[in-house]
Amino acid sequence: MERLWVEAVGGVVIARIRGEPTEDLLEACQERVLDLLRRTGCKSVLYDALELDPPPLDVVWKQRQLDESTSPGRRRAILVADARIAYLSRIAFAGDESNTRVFYNDLVAAVNWLRA
Repeated sequence: MERLWVEAVGGVVIARIRGEPTEDLLEACQERVLDLLRRTGCKSVLYDALELDPPPLDVVWKQRQLDESTSPGRRRAILVADARIAYLSRIAFAGDESNTRVFYNDLVAAVNWLRA
């Protein structure tokens, strides 16, 4: 089973990681997301973490470091299954809180917010 899936769908870049993420997997994800944002002109990213296993804190901090190294201004929705992943997501994507929102199991609301 593929652990990383990144694709542009309907003006939104969707990134999904399954299982427990590693720093290398996060770097590959970030690279593919940024490439698609550049090539498609999309301004929004949906991070689908429904099948994500809770990562160790060093991996969470790696995502935060990767996120801080990119330009702000794009909207990000993070789709989570539980409070633990939501909490870790808020730590990982804390740089631009006005453009980032966590959604609990509600794909429709996440996409609607990204497109609003």
